[in-house]
Amino acid sequence: MRSGTVPGYVVLADGTVYSGHGFGACGEVFGEIVFNTGMTGYQEVVTDPSYHGQMVTFTYPLVGNYGVSAALQESGRVHSRAVVVREVKNTSYNATCPGAWVDWLVVEGVVGVQGVDTRALTRRIRTHGAMTAAVAAGEQLEVEQLLARVAEHPSLMGRDLVREVSCAEPYEWGSGQGEFHVVAYDFGLKRSILRRLEAAGCRVTVAPASFSAEQVLALSPDGVFLSNGPGDPEPLGYAVEALRALLGAVPVFGICLGHQLLSLALGLETYKLTFGHRGINHPVKNYVHGFIEITSQNHGFAVRPPAALQKSLRTGGDVSALSAAARRIDTAFGPAEITHMNLNDGTVEGVRLLEIPAFSVQYHPEAGPGPHDSRYLFDEFVQLLGGR
Repeated sequence: MRSGTVPGYVVLADGTVYSGHGFGACGEVFGEIVFNTGMTGYQEVVTDPSYHGQMVTFTYPLVGNYGVSAALQESGRVHSRAVVVREVKNTSYNATCPGAWVDWLVVEGVVGVQGVDTRALTRRIRTHGAMTAAVAAGEQLEVEQLLARVAEHPSLMGRDLVREVSCAEPYEWGSGQGEFHVVAYDFGLKRSILRRLEAAGCRVTVAPASFSAEQVLALSPDGVFLSNGPGDPEPLGYAVEALRALLGAVPVFGICLGHQLLSLALGLETYKLTFGHRGINHPVKNYVHGFIEITSQNHGFAVRPPAALQKSLRTGGDVSALSAAARRIDTAFGPAEITHMNLNDGTVEGVRLLEIPAFSVQYHPEAGPGPHDSRYLFDEFVQLLGGR
């Protein structure tokens, strides 16, 4: 379905219905609907495993204008099974992106709806939160039936989506060359991250999410990387247990879901954000180096600030000027500190142990897509590997 001639609908769990026209594949898709504010990167977004179980609304009004390319895929398949846009384009004259967006969605079986007031839909999600929805395109659709099926679809809370996206067996990435050997847990690993690890001088072995600490250490790594991934971190007790056994044995670096898992291992808590962070312009304060990073983000859950930090924020503390004492945490692995905070909403964006080589960030320093402000973190990880 390449033209926008068939009916399309976005049906939210609260009964709100948005009408438009279908493109891409015909069909009905159910899941959590979220929005992404990035102006570019639509192919990277839908192939990012962190979007597994979700459907994406793009707030930028024109999507598809520069085509698609195999080089831009963040995994081997599409994970966001439906997309919603204001206006879609199917151009294919970009030399670096020779494929056409809509044609590619047809092949991948992704349902799309265009002509929707994405500003209104985004405001709805911001006000009432990311919720279960249906995105459907086709000639014979019944809105009431779609709404009934939305009510029956499970939410993301409490579900282990990582097992649905992780690799089944370990494998070597790339050239197999590098000064340091890193085992990267695949909780929903992006290819951009693997490329940045390799560029930083690492030989990478990708391991399934279910690997125990003993299985990881048997690979003789110089360090362990904790990847991004979809959904709620709370059900991933097996990963937290493995991580606790790895802390102190090898340097550890986590991104996104990996950050949440490290925080759980340290005794912190996680919670679901109202509508999440998904975009490429989120400002984050780096307390270690004293500067602001503009970051790429994609997550619906976050780390709950420790009690002292919550108290400081409640009493009017300036996020950009929090004291070291307010950011200090006592853990079973020794002292730790909050290293990064989101300047938009005060959420925890980074943590590190002070006596053990381990740190993590909530955002995406590999930035596929997004700014490159935070690529230094891969170099800092390599420095830890060299200091063992």
